[in-house]
Amino acid sequence: MALWLRTLLKLTPIVAFATLASILGLIAFREVAPLDELTKSSGEVGNYLQTVGGIYAVLLAFVVFVVWGQFNDARTFIEQEANALVDLHRTASGLPNGSRTAIQDLLRDYVTAVLVDEWRAMAHHDVATLDRVGQKLEHVWLEIHRCRPETVAETSMFTEVLSRFNDVSDLRTSRLTSAGFRIPLTMRILLYAGALILTGSMYLMYIPALWLHAVVTGALAGAIAHILYLVVDLDNAFAGTMQVSMAPYERARAAFDRCTNLVGECK
Repeated sequence: MALWLRTLLKLTPIVAFATLASILGLIAFREVAPLDELTKSSGEVGNYLQTVGGIYAVLLAFVVFVVWGQFNDARTFIEQEANALVDLHRTASGLPNGSRTAIQDLLRDYVTAVLVDEWRAMAHHDVATLDRVGQKLEHVWLEIHRCRPETVAETSMFTEVLSRFNDVSDLRTSRLTSAGFRIPLTMRILLYAGALILTGSMYLMYIPALWLHAVVTGALAGAIAHILYLVVDLDNAFAGTMQVSMAPYERARAAFDRCTNLVGECK
């Protein structure tokens, strides 16, 4: 299913529900509220809404900026780790045959485990699976440690392999750290409470035409619901509708296959 269609199917019911609920609430409120009193206080209510709306708009803008930055950081770490894995796999081709084959096979197992197991584990904070996949990278380290280069060229490549492995290990840590970032609970409460307060405050602003009042209130509620959906979706970069792509690891695995199938050189 295309990303735009999947997003539309998930977003539309949320926005529609928020819009409808706000309109129904407005109708019920106007049935019991003293409209004369609301008319007299329209000026004060307008100033109040301007202040509350401005504060909430700043809060929403800040949160969207933060979660979008976290999302991009996660995407960057994935690209960098996948590239570092390809570099490590290629550099290992300069090691003695036994070590080279073992290291390259273990790297392929690690990438497969990231795609099959770890992606889902990052979305659900499955620490046991994360540790299990991490052990596969430790096996790569053990195989590098067992390597005994014999020539000057192999010694030089061995040093480079160590450096590349450290890069992979650091980037994996950064990726897992970014996967664990979440908006604090207190800020979530503030976001949802602010949405209810701002939407509910629209009931206090009296507009004679009910249909016009309903349009204004429903539009505000729908817009806020849309932004909150975006925040929640971006906050979990590995499970949301806009989740980061695993394509870099798939490209890395394809590069491993090309390297294995070539004789005497790696592309």
